[in-house]
Amino acid sequence: MDHKGTQALSRQPAQTAPEAPQFEAPEAVVNASHEAPSTEDMLPLETLIVERLDDDKAQDIVCIDLKGKSSVADTLIIASGRSHRHVGALADHVVRALKEKGFGKAKIEGLPACDWVLIDVGDVVVHIFRPEVRAFYNIEKIWSLSADGTGHTIQA
Repeated sequence: MDHKGTQALSRQPAQTAPEAPQFEAPEAVVNASHEAPSTEDMLPLETLIVERLDDDKAQDIVCIDLKGKSSVADTLIIASGRSHRHVGALADHVVRALKEKGFGKAKIEGLPACDWVLIDVGDVVVHIFRPEVRAFYNIEKIWSLSADGTGHTIQA
């Protein structure tokens, strides 16, 4: 994983809301095969979360390295679910997988509405959105753009 920016990690085709802005990735880091990049450079916790989301058909999974940008967390993982029910199921499955693998108790917010569910696992924060809500808040842009405005988001 490129620890200088954002890495798309989903094997699922990208399906964003029509009004969602599209960011151009630097040519050198685009995954030309449109397959999920290797998770070898990721920590076990990040790998577990991304694999669980991908297995459950989450869409547009993005992992953003926050080291040096924020003291809140080291990694931000963002994904979309197709509906309220899908977002809730994704969050539930991630939390169950974390408990099964001994990563402790995660703090969860947003489960009743399931528009935007936040899972705080300490060094990793997971955001699971419905596509419309994700496009509205556009947190990838907040965390992945450098000071000169160049994007690091990679669209698979």
